[in-house]
Amino acid sequence: MPEKFDCIVVGAGPAGISCAYELAKGGANVLLLERGEYPGSKNVMGGVLYRKMMEDIIPDFHKEAPLERPIVEQRFMMMDKESAVTFGYKGLEWAQEPYNNFTVLRAKFDQWFAGKAVEQGALLVNETVVLECIVENGKVVGVRTDRPDGEVYADVVVLADGVNSLLGKSLGFHKEYRPDEVALATMEIIKLDSKVIEDRFNLEKNQGCTIELLGDATKGILGTGFLYTNKDTLSIGVGTLLSGLIEHKIRPYELLEYVKTHPMVRPYLAGGEPVEYLAHLIPEGGLKSMGRIVADGVLVVGDAAQLVNAIHREGSNLAMTSGRLAASTILEAMSVGDFSERTLDQYRVNLMKSFVGQDMKKYKDSTHHFNKFPQYFDQYIPMVNRAASQMFTVDGKSKWEKQKKIWKDLGSPKEKLKLARDAYRAWKVMK
Repeated sequence: MPEKFDCIVVGAGPAGISCAYELAKGGANVLLLERGEYPGSKNVMGGVLYRKMMEDIIPDFHKEAPLERPIVEQRFMMMDKESAVTFGYKGLEWAQEPYNNFTVLRAKFDQWFAGKAVEQGALLVNETVVLECIVENGKVVGVRTDRPDGEVYADVVVLADGVNSLLGKSLGFHKEYRPDEVALATMEIIKLDSKVIEDRFNLEKNQGCTIELLGDATKGILGTGFLYTNKDTLSIGVGTLLSGLIEHKIRPYELLEYVKTHPMVRPYLAGGEPVEYLAHLIPEGGLKSMGRIVADGVLVVGDAAQLVNAIHREGSNLAMTSGRLAASTILEAMSVGDFSERTLDQYRVNLMKSFVGQDMKKYKDSTHHFNKFPQYFDQYIPMVNRAASQMFTVDGKSKWEKQKKIWKDLGSPKEKLKLARDAYRAWKVMK
């Protein structure tokens, strides 16, 4: 490898590849380092890729990328132990180009995406662990890897090394994250015939559906389960705050098995064969957990910068946008030959002006609020299910009687006031 690059990108996930692609496309000499056997081998996400953010990088990518299904329906299940209140949206406009979003399998997609960066001129080196950043006179000037003669230098280093970001931590950019700032997601890929998938989810060929599972899917712990349709597999998983798993003494794989065997989920998986098991940490702290993302000679992107919208379960789109904005700032810095924090800080400014920063601000208190008040999941969702059962059960009682029964079941005047106060609080952190 050359002794020095214009930029070194650490981590070949959506953020890192996006950054490397844009840099190489802009004429930069860029090195993309990945610790896995190949891009995607250690990358896990629920499996939804958003078209607009990817198209900002590679127009018409959907015509050649290894995508699973364009999503035409998004459902939400508010689950109790033996019931669920379901709502969602299905739109056939999403079944037509340019589509809205897609299900993907990261092992396939990330390899393809990294290959496109290589086509632009990026140098991809797999199976390489970056041990630390090389700092000289307060400026990051390169990285030290686990390879022989593993020191590599660059004008700028981009940290896309995931939620823990040990490199960012070693630079003092962030502290050790608390268990209530990080979620653990476990997922299985279930093999199932494509025609069976389409019949069960009421889909036509080349159409997909996502189902988000709330409430009993996580046994009342803050988090969500998910069920996504791929071409001939299903992605079933659940993610909850580490603090909730610790407090309730639940092992992640036990929670996943609970979701798989839940009576509202089990019929979708019947006859399927598990072919892969995955687990991954997800940043959930939001804006309040974001550390420093710019310094002399270094930028932080994606999960390493805590860029996840936990409420809308969005991460890859924020990651790709951050990578693209970082590359744009680096190319501008190259044009003036200045890689100081003062120049590179334009990345932070642009990021916070974009939808990424705006959504992070909008939901900055949401995770903390719902974690502090678990009744939203372990009390109010079961309450909604009981009310629905009461109203939809035809037993000879008038609807007035049923409404009175539901109102009575809400509890005492004090409990009703508490419910109203909680509803207002939820609105306040989400507005």
